[in-house]
Amino acid sequence: MATPRKLRCTVSEILDHGDRVYTLRLKPEFPAPRFTAGQFLHLAIDPYDPSAFWPDSRVFSVASPPDQRDGLEILYSVVGRFTSRMEAELRVGSEVWAKLPYGEFVVAALPGTEAALLAGGTGVSAFTAFLRGYAACGGDDGSRVHLFYGARHPGLLLFRGLLQRLALARPTLRATFFAESGAAPGQGVEPGRLSLAAAWSALQRPAAATYYLSGPPAMIRGLGAELAARGIPPERIRVDAWD
Repeated sequence: MATPRKLRCTVSEILDHGDRVYTLRLKPEFPAPRFTAGQFLHLAIDPYDPSAFWPDSRVFSVASPPDQRDGLEILYSVVGRFTSRMEAELRVGSEVWAKLPYGEFVVAALPGTEAALLAGGTGVSAFTAFLRGYAACGGDDGSRVHLFYGARHPGLLLFRGLLQRLALARPTLRATFFAESGAAPGQGVEPGRLSLAAAWSALQRPAAATYYLSGPPAMIRGLGAELAARGIPPERIRVDAWD
């Protein structure tokens, strides 16, 4: 695993998705260290002085692919003090600091196995880099990957177009979308919250699948408890916890 490095970055783009959900694109002063899909970075808004401690920071999954080391992308929803500061203070051209890579939340899609990726809100960012790489491999090696992704309304299903294209590129990848409100017929979005019952019925061998959870803590706690109640052992319930 690569040794974490600290990078001065410039905010190159901010995408406002509404409902206080944003995509933040960063241009590092030099190429980011190698990282693996599913890993995360620490983001600091305040200046970093190498002779002092690392400033206050928050972790975010890296949504951009590992081979795109000259640009980093993260998603965030305004929840709490730090992300409120991001919303209020960051503009295109702002300078921030990132240190990466961290984490061992790595999705495994091995031949003969089935992986269920359950994402809520901006938690989908933990999976986007993996899904890009999985779709690019093409073919059918016997693995199966199914993404179940829920958001408050269809407009907050970030990357939906990309994810649909990836699923078309590799038939062993499927994506199912859920929206708590605003889902209309013909959108390809299931009405209601992402639920384990819906995921369970869509999988080929749900009792044998490995489950990857990324999203709000309440969602992770609820789905984790349901998986345990259905007899899924802890080693097949992988969690990317954040708040």
